[in-house]
Amino acid sequence: MTSSELWTRATAERYDAEESERSSPAFLGPTLDFLAELAGNGRALEFAVGTGRVGVPLRERGVPVVGIELSEHMAAVLRRKVDEETLPVAVGDMATTTVPGKFSLVYLVYNTITNLLTQDEQVECFRNAARHLAPGGRCVIELEVPPLRFLPPGQVAVPFDVSERHLGFDTFDLAEQILVSHHLTRDGDDGRYRRSESRHRYAWPAELDLMARLAGLERERRVADWSGEPFTEDSTKHVSVWRKPV
Repeated sequence: MTSSELWTRATAERYDAEESERSSPAFLGPTLDFLAELAGNGRALEFAVGTGRVGVPLRERGVPVVGIELSEHMAAVLRRKVDEETLPVAVGDMATTTVPGKFSLVYLVYNTITNLLTQDEQVECFRNAARHLAPGGRCVIELEVPPLRFLPPGQVAVPFDVSERHLGFDTFDLAEQILVSHHLTRDGDDGRYRRSESRHRYAWPAELDLMARLAGLERERRVADWSGEPFTEDSTKHVSVWRKPV
């Protein structure tokens, strides 16, 4: 078992509603286009498949998808949408769990590699991806760039959402490369707020390139988003592609 924090039943049951905007066809369109093109006529493996926000519509595009998911509760929500034959899911951690066969694409979306809280585990995640890839296959990761430029001296918190129903901010342990995402979410209309937090290990783009190299993968491209905008020093996130040599 890795150091990833487990999603509870309550969190899994809320997930789709809280991420409804990111699940819309308009939002997911560029993501699905990007992944389907890389998968080609082969199979895709999603690490941390969750409730199937990406995996289910990618399967509907005609790409055979298999998932690995640490939380049995998240996998149970996915199972209500599609059966095991349509989208098989192995319950286990993405750094060590294996599934049968080879894939043309292994992908991680929405910062999920940061759920692994040590550098060693993140390296093993790349190695596990390489283990599943056929020669010439690609590994894709979507990850935010750590917003450390917004930290003045002595400050450890950066807000990322201040809205009527939600307050979100990250606090940083710079020595350990750990951030904690804090959420205050309004429940109902009675003025009560639900508090939650999650721990993540952030990583720089260049650090991921080295992890990929240790796993025998070569960087193919890096863009700022799923639409393929150029990655620059001002980009807040990146979508990176590494290829397993033939």
